[in-house]
Amino acid sequence: MLRCCRAAAAIAAGGGCETGSVRGRGGLAMAKSKFEYVRDFEADDTCLPNCWIVVRLDGRNFHRFSEQHDFKKPNDDRALQLMTKCAQTVMQELEDIAIAYGQSDEYSFVFKKKSKWFKRRASKFMTHVVSQFASSYVFYWKDYFKDQQLLYPPGFDGRIVLYPSNQNLKDYLSWRQADCHINNLYNTVFWMLVQRSGLTPVQAQERLQGTFAGDKNEILFSEFNINYNNEPLMYRKGTVLIWQKVNEIITKKIKLPKEAEEKEVEVTRTKTKVVPLHCDIIGDQFWEEYPEILAEDS
Repeated sequence: MLRCCRAAAAIAAGGGCETGSVRGRGGLAMAKSKFEYVRDFEADDTCLPNCWIVVRLDGRNFHRFSEQHDFKKPNDDRALQLMTKCAQTVMQELEDIAIAYGQSDEYSFVFKKKSKWFKRRASKFMTHVVSQFASSYVFYWKDYFKDQQLLYPPGFDGRIVLYPSNQNLKDYLSWRQADCHINNLYNTVFWMLVQRSGLTPVQAQERLQGTFAGDKNEILFSEFNINYNNEPLMYRKGTVLIWQKVNEIITKKIKLPKEAEEKEVEVTRTKTKVVPLHCDIIGDQFWEEYPEILAEDS
């Protein structure tokens, strides 16, 4: 009925049904008009075949967002866990994602090399990931920030990069994890200087200007008795999301022979779930332990 109405509207507009006819329910023909030529302006954004498709998502103006929502410094477990929950939701909705990696206000989603999802259109990959992530962030906010009202909806942007080889992909993920370490080490020292030494943000920035990793580690240990290597892995390594088979125990009601009433029994079932890991992905051990991630037929 809706298609017939659209066809009538097109005819009234002077377009007519130029090819074919509009069928009733179950019909696949689409009403066409003289205006349909505008589709030719759409750019071809098909991703190259046989390449890993990476969608990297970043929070927009999250420095301001975190201040207005009283995020704890240098790391807020609630915010990090919310980001991971949103990323898990994205992976569960878009099962062609082989692995994801997140830190701070960013997440990278890696689609399989042979994915045919939405004919490999880049705009579809990016918009689906970003919209699913952003809506999940608002939806699950109350589960992690119970006493903090969401003052305004957050914004996220995305970009797509193609990597032709497994080594390219591994180097990309290594780059993001190295970035996590560099940023977290700096932020940990910076906020210690501000919160515990009483320096202003400008003074703390000046104190750290030109320092190397060893210098920052020395400041943490000598002035605050903090061994950076003992900081939580989630802060230092970020979060890796992979698919894993896990056993779940569920309770089911069944009716046994010769029994008048149903009885509750525990049943173990295997389910594939998105599991978060906080580990090193720069070395070979991770990839040797989970070879299925890069497998051609995964």
